[in-house]
Amino acid sequence: MDQDCIFYQIVRGDAPASIVYDDADVLAFINRFQSVPGHVLIVPKAHVETLYRLSDPLAGTVFVAARRIARAVKRSLTPDGITVLQNNEPAGGQEIAHVHLHVIARRAGKPLFQDTGRRLAERAYLDYLAEAIRAGLEH
Repeated sequence: MDQDCIFYQIVRGDAPASIVYDDADVLAFINRFQSVPGHVLIVPKAHVETLYRLSDPLAGTVFVAARRIARAVKRSLTPDGITVLQNNEPAGGQEIAHVHLHVIARRAGKPLFQDTGRRLAERAYLDYLAEAIRAGLEH
């Protein structure tokens, strides 16, 4: 297990995050780099580097969480659409070696990623987004 992995640190509670969803196997939180409002990351709590290594049961659990979160983003932030994205290995665009899905709110005519200079969003804003999306989760 990679103790230095930022996602694993968030799962352990050793790094701050604005939590959207938390169950026995999956954690979802607001991406610190909000290129568009409503960019959520979903990670398995087990440290698994890529989709290739994810067990079938855990993959199902992660994708069920992604569906729930996508619905919550749609209800709460009323985007025109949702993109669900998953990257593997550096050549595939994966920047952190812990499998994760991106659920991204989309607005018509806007690019998938807007250039924000990779600036960290303020924690209060991230918490606001997390609270809004949590309010849209199915119970």
